This record gives sequence, structure tokens and C-alpha cells, in this order.
Amino acid sequence: MNRTLFSLLLGLVMLGAPASAQSDAGWKKIFDGKTLNGWKAIENPGNWTVEDGAIVGRNGRSHLFYMEEECENCEFKAEVKLNHGGNSGMFFRAKFETAWPTGYEAQVNNTHKDPQRTGTLYNLAKVTDQLVPDDTWWTQHILVNGNRIIVKVNDKTVVDFVDEKNLHQKGYLAIQQHHLGSEVRYRNIEMKKLK
Repeated sequence: MNRTLFSLLLGLVMLGAPASAQSDAGWKKIFDGKTLNGWKAIENPGNWTVEDGAIVGRNGRSHLFYMEEECENCEFKAEVKLNHGGNSGMFFRAKFETAWPTGYEAQVNNTHKDPQRTGTLYNLAKVTDQLVPDDTWWTQHILVNGNRIIVKVNDKTVVDFVDEKNLHQKGYLAIQQHHLGSEVRYRNIEMKKLK
């Protein structure tokens, strides 16, 4: 087979390949694995450290915001690990404010007393089953485009929700440390802007 024909066939195969096999174009790592550069806690900044390539949240309530750019239509994903009884969340389109930020939250909670479990779009679309065990890494992936929000846990869609009120249209990404006794870890944190 000559090179031209081979190149043509290879191109046709790549056109038919799933997008994930072709490239991860557009994804941006927003945590360098070493520092909290680009991130800011509005309260209790000492509750956040970097250990073994992960952002670690401990002690009382705090929200750590990614301040480099806002999310209007975007994807937000991370690998997460949570201790028994821990509680956290991945916020998006959130306001940079103290206490409980205004915005959407994809819940991170496997065994805390709150019945809204990992994958829940908090107070909007509930997941009540425990999807992942404590003290193990899993992936949580959020896609928000217009008023449609998808949450995936380990590549499985657990929420596909249309917010008819379109409550939050633009804001920051953030991660949460919920309470004393909770310990959460985030690594390989990425975002992708959508048009």
C-alpha cells in the first residue's frame, strides 16, 4: 500500500473515532499539583494544603475558589477522595462570597448524615444511593451548558437536569471543606470552556 493511500485511510479511521480517542482539546489543568496558585479561600485559608499532588481540605468550613477565570458554559472535573463521614462539594457558577456560596454544587458525600449523596446537584436533583466507597479515588465530572447540567461519577451519568429557572448563569469554580472531621482530597483538576 502506498503512503498516500495509507494516510487517507488513517484519516478516515480517525474521523470515525470517538472524540475522546482523538484528543482532549480544550481541557486546561487548573491545579499544578504543587501549589495553590490561582486558588483563593475567602475564609479559613489554613484549612487547605497541598500534599502528594492533591489539594487537601481539613478542619472547619471553607471554600477554595479558582480565581483565574469564571465559568459560564464549561466542564469541570477532578479526582476526589473523601474520608468516612466527610462532606464536600464541587461548586460552579458560584459567587466569591463567605459562608455557603451562591451557585450550583455537585455534592461530594458518601457516608455523611446528609442524605444527598455524591453526584447530587444540591437541592435540585438528588442522588440518594452511595455510589463510591469511602477512602477511594473516584472521578466527578460536571458539564454545564445553558440551563442543562450533567453530573457524571466515574464516567456514569447520574444527573441530567434542566434548570428551568436558570438560577446561576456565570461564576467561579470552587471546592468545599464542609466541617470539622471531614477530610477531602482533589487532584487532576481540569476545566474546559464551552462555546
